[in-house]
Amino acid sequence: MNARSKKKLFKKILSWSGLLFFGIAAFMIYHQLSKYTLEEIENAIIEMPNKNIFYACIASLCGYIALSSYDFLALKYIKRKLAVWKWVFAGFLGFAVSNNAGHALVSGGAVRYRLYTRWRIVATDILKMVTFSGFTYLIACFFLVIIGLLCSPQHVLSNLSSRYLNWTVMIVSVAGLLIYLWGCAFYKKPIVIKEIEFETPSVKLALAQIFIGGADILMASLVLYFLMQGYIDVPFFTFIGVFIIAQLLGVYSQVPGGLGVFEVVFTNLLPDDENQAMLFAILILYRIIYYLLPLVLSGIALFCYEFEWRERKFYKKMKKRVDI
Repeated sequence: MNARSKKKLFKKILSWSGLLFFGIAAFMIYHQLSKYTLEEIENAIIEMPNKNIFYACIASLCGYIALSSYDFLALKYIKRKLAVWKWVFAGFLGFAVSNNAGHALVSGGAVRYRLYTRWRIVATDILKMVTFSGFTYLIACFFLVIIGLLCSPQHVLSNLSSRYLNWTVMIVSVAGLLIYLWGCAFYKKPIVIKEIEFETPSVKLALAQIFIGGADILMASLVLYFLMQGYIDVPFFTFIGVFIIAQLLGVYSQVPGGLGVFEVVFTNLLPDDENQAMLFAILILYRIIYYLLPLVLSGIALFCYEFEWRERKFYKKMKKRVDI
């Protein structure tokens, strides 16, 4: 097999791996929900007021729009333009899969590679986009960790880590955020990694990264906060601080959906047994709305897109034969 054939085979494997990761995501969400009985899931849905569920669904929709905007910023970074539906579609599918399958850069990146190559974006630019989106999440994390540590009640943090570790995380987050912004403002030389040049983004684009990344986490938190309304009385600033810490610990644990890690943090927040039982039911519904529904919708959207794309490709081949 020559070098060209190997390169073509590698691209085909990478493209099809997007569908593989979708399957992994579907299995992981099934594995998560299989820990609960159908009766528990049914009770969590039936007992929840329709108003709470509606608001939570709207917040989830806004959250995935914010997530899709990662791709919009990444396209601006590589100085490319695409139709709005394309970057929304790619971003939604990529994050719906990576949120459930874990390892976002690999799983979400494979889905994006499959789509963006069809829209005539070369592999190196896709790599730049995925890398840029990774930095969008990273600096948003720095910003949100600072807020989370300032807002979180001390009894939660003391159960999770030592006081010195909390201060270390705070200092690293502040330093990381400032270094990134300094680099965007003053460091204008391209960074070359394996013959690929990465330009430093503008300060304006960096601030947009912080805003979009922050909006993503805020909307995700509102999904759970709306579900808790009327059941568990927690001040919003206390809630958002704990949510950010729980979310980040879940992401960095590389456990799909942060399963287990996320729940442990909220158990520390609400030590009362009765409240914990209610919180357990609310977390089930939260996972259905923020993880399962987007994955199901993305699966339907991906199936329709693949079917339409193959139909169009088939008709083009038939037309060529007729013309010949």
